[in-house]
Amino acid sequence: MRIAVIGAGVIGTTTAWYLARHGHEVTVVDRAAEPAEETSHANGALLHASHAEPWNAPGVLWDLLRWIGREDSPLLLRPGSLPSMAGWGLRFLRYSGQRHFDRSTRVNAQLAVHSLRLLRELRRETGIRYDDAQQGIIKIFRDQASLDKALHASHLMDAMGVRHSVLDARGTVALEPALADVAHELSGSIHYPDDESGDAHLFTLKLADLARARGVDFQMKTSVQRLVREGHRITGLETDAGPVTADAYVLAAGSLAAPLARPLGLKLPIYPVKGYSITLPCGSWAGAPVIPLIDDANKVVFTPLGERLRMAGTAEFTGFDLSLNRVRAESVLRQVLKTLPSLEPHAERSQLTPWCGLRPMSADGVPILGDSGITNLYLNCGPGHLGWTFACGLGSLLADHISGAATALPLAPLAAGRF
Repeated sequence: MRIAVIGAGVIGTTTAWYLARHGHEVTVVDRAAEPAEETSHANGALLHASHAEPWNAPGVLWDLLRWIGREDSPLLLRPGSLPSMAGWGLRFLRYSGQRHFDRSTRVNAQLAVHSLRLLRELRRETGIRYDDAQQGIIKIFRDQASLDKALHASHLMDAMGVRHSVLDARGTVALEPALADVAHELSGSIHYPDDESGDAHLFTLKLADLARARGVDFQMKTSVQRLVREGHRITGLETDAGPVTADAYVLAAGSLAAPLARPLGLKLPIYPVKGYSITLPCGSWAGAPVIPLIDDANKVVFTPLGERLRMAGTAEFTGFDLSLNRVRAESVLRQVLKTLPSLEPHAERSQLTPWCGLRPMSADGVPILGDSGITNLYLNCGPGHLGWTFACGLGSLLADHISGAATALPLAPLAAGRF
């Protein structure tokens, strides 16, 4: 079957890879010059089943209200974006109840564990490397209440195979000596030994090359303007480079999935949430962390990527604005320095590479996968902050479903019809 995949980020590219393995003739269409140029380009670099809980945890409304208008806050709601996000925002808050949150956490954890298993199989099969590491992730806490709250989510994920161990401050520093300077501030940490890290951009580029070797055609610098619908079917794509036709279509366009679907009568509850990262060469810094870290209090992550350190954080509700706010980017670095003060002499501003991207966040924090309600259009969108973690799992599940094969996990919890 001829299948067109809209989007060449890590989600679209892994979907194309698994579809090609099923023997389909696959074309990937993307407006960028090369794969993973947008949301997948410089994310937090974590592959973490441990962090599968959605962002709309109980109490998120209070966080939004107390941080509103604060440029240095980890979660920023810009008042000007309220009209465009009203419908999505009400759903986001409705799904922040404990029952919905627990359900979404379990669904995401099961998917993440499955996805990481497939990623390991892919590494063994292809030998692909992407500044990856398999040393787990440490999440650090500065007060007992926050640690206890995180343990609630970790216990929910136990049944899905997400192992964890709780460490006191001494045990945390023994595992990651880079935290010695703030040992006196820590109430403890949780170590997730099965989590991984890696450069999603590098992975996607290399997987795209492997996919091309299997016959996948990447039509880059090609912007999809409209999906053409006739009755219950999609008959083609209108692009700025001419029409693209196929037997089936996969919408894997990140935050653009919702506006592309809307003219078809599909209302996908996906909103773009801007995040920032800074990448720093750290080859000369002897005190650099070896294990990726999540700082719960300051809402940042720091991930070693070979000779680089990726620092990421913040969530900004500001619509499709992709302008890089220097204050927000600098805020990420300031938060990191609270935990890694010895980084300061090595954080040469001229060597820092700031970046921002739009996370495609579904209203309940669970990705949207499977049938669209239109006969030959399939969805793979809305993974939020977990797109890199979910990529192999979502791509494989959808490829199996399209091919008529049994899926390793049930698709019902991920279906668009749940809304």
